[in-house]
Amino acid sequence: QVQLVESGGVSVQPGGSLRLPCVASGDTDSTNIMAWFRERPGKAREGVAAIVKRNYITHYRDSLADRVAISLDNAKNTVYLQMDNLVPEDTATYYCAARVQRGGPWSIMSSYDYWGQGTQVTVSS
Repeated sequence: QVQLVESGGVSVQPGGSLRLPCVASGDTDSTNIMAWFRERPGKAREGVAAIVKRNYITHYRDSLADRVAISLDNAKNTVYLQMDNLVPEDTATYYCAARVQRGGPWSIMSSYDYWGQGTQVTVSS
């Protein structure tokens, strides 16, 4: 089992930035990909970014690729999501996820085995 705990949820003004950490514990060696998803009000959960643990290859949602960055500190079992130039449409609950599966599309929710509880980000003036 793997436990994921997100933090860093805040209220920020448009144009601001934030960095969300997610700390993994438990059988972390069993997982190969870590990702961030988000659930905006009234919308389905969607993939934001993912990172492959063994080679640090990253994947991004096309519409967010110029404003987000995912990174991994393997020594700390922590994955980070950096988001810049935030807009109100970024308001969402952000979830950290991890999966054992190596291959396949990174943004498929059902392919992830472990989820955090989520952290709220509100972008508003």
